Amino acid sequence: MSLLPRLFVSLLLACALAVQASPRPEQAAVATAHPAATVAGLETLALGGNAFDAAVAISAALAVVEPYGSGLGGGGFFLLRQSGEPTTYRFLDARERAPLAATAEMYRRNGQVQRELSLDGALAAGIPGLPAALVLLAERYGKLPLRDSLAPAIRLARDGVSIDRIYRERAAFRLKALLKDRESARLFLDQGKVPEELGLLRQPELAVTLERLARDGHAGFYAGETARQLIRGVNAAGGIWSERDLAEYRVVERQPLRVALADGSELISAPPPSAGGVALAQSLAMLQDLPWQQAEPLQRSHYVIEALRRAYRDRGLLGDPDHVRNPLELLLSDSYLRNQARSIDPQRATPSASLPPAAPWREGDHTTHFTVLDRDGNAVAATLSINLPFGAAFTVPGTGVLLNNEMDDFAADLQGSNVYGLSGAPANAIAGGKRPLSSMSPTFIESTDEFASFGTPGGSRIPSMILLAILDYLDGKPVAQWPTTPRYHHQYLPDVVEHEQAAFSTEQIAQLQARGYVLKPVKHGYGNQQVLLWHKDKGSVEAASDPRGIGLSTTP
Repeated sequence: MSLLPRLFVSLLLACALAVQASPRPEQAAVATAHPAATVAGLETLALGGNAFDAAVAISAALAVVEPYGSGLGGGGFFLLRQSGEPTTYRFLDARERAPLAATAEMYRRNGQVQRELSLDGALAAGIPGLPAALVLLAERYGKLPLRDSLAPAIRLARDGVSIDRIYRERAAFRLKALLKDRESARLFLDQGKVPEELGLLRQPELAVTLERLARDGHAGFYAGETARQLIRGVNAAGGIWSERDLAEYRVVERQPLRVALADGSELISAPPPSAGGVALAQSLAMLQDLPWQQAEPLQRSHYVIEALRRAYRDRGLLGDPDHVRNPLELLLSDSYLRNQARSIDPQRATPSASLPPAAPWREGDHTTHFTVLDRDGNAVAATLSINLPFGAAFTVPGTGVLLNNEMDDFAADLQGSNVYGLSGAPANAIAGGKRPLSSMSPTFIESTDEFASFGTPGGSRIPSMILLAILDYLDGKPVAQWPTTPRYHHQYLPDVVEHEQAAFSTEQIAQLQARGYVLKPVKHGYGNQQVLLWHKDKGSVEAASDPRGIGLSTTP
């Protein structure tokens, strides 16, 4: 079956869901990566806001309390569920755009790509998308004025928030880069050192920027005084932003990726410029053709690794749909995916070098994710990012806006490889106005009986983490287990299985090695999943936050 019949099945399923009266949950649910952001979401719901207002409040609060993971200087993807008859889904692409003056050679000096130029400083930053997304969510989908939803974040920026262990870990990781920029060092360090835990992070300039956004909406960031400060500060530090870059930035509303699953439910996930939703759909389709649920644990892991290997191989074919053609009909067709599943040897690893070649890529893995459901059944799953921890480690003076380094997510060197040893893909080459490819994959699974929401930060590991959580869901495991499951990951190249220490026993590692796998343990856990499950038949809701982080999930 081609993608078109597959999508037709999904539409029929959506119509069938709409025939029945739309159920409503008995309670709301919020799960975010930081307690202060969860409280901001709850506060906004208590004011009479809906899930979309809460998403504004949570996103803005995370921008303040997690400057290492997201911010007004970054972007993200928002997956929306609008309750009603029929239920509708929206995907907001608030990914950063390359400045219009950007070129494929912009990081090349004396014939060599200088990687640090796409990692640290003003030249590494794309045009931010998060402020535009907050305005659009409030004006088009919310019930409250933007100023009400932004009030918690403004208060947090002005009054301060406690430094926690995650902040200290991320600041230590990017200490050298933060020290290069006087404004970033002043705001995010303490006398040139990582701040002590429980110290207070105050960002008064960011509070003023948020107040302008609350008062003037889109023009409060992309025009006027804030825009002038951004352009002046970026260009004085070697960047290439223009008034037109900011004036022309818009969130793009795209059709979510929707695929029917074998159990009658539907996967709703991120379309390009996310490669993550495609990888999830491909992996689940391949596993549906394999006896993964009946397999013992080691054999199940073998099937999952091989499905991921093949799905990740196809990422190099994807890019910004406004600039390149994405062959989704082929990549999601039943015949293609069935052949992929049949190519899996049940007992041996498939060497990646034996598969048709494709250019791999990578991206920064320190983003953030949240999910929220209101009592009307509206829901948001959003993954936000500034790429590496603390982004470009460059804060525009007078604004409090810490910029992203998402330009490093483009294929900066098509002839060579990036700092992680991965070669570039032409579909993701740098071009002015283009959005870089991403693995961010906010995802829903919905049936007549249940609605589940998934998502996590983690760069190229995002699809594999979400896949493992979805398999737990399909297996009927408790919601609290989904984000705790030990993780393993394969992304085609390098041909290595990365895994958390608890993912495999010593005996299982030996057995996987005997099958031809190369394993690489990860010292520290990775990812920070936020999930929820609404039992429509009972009306009850459950939510869970990843124990690897400091997040808070609640059903008030």
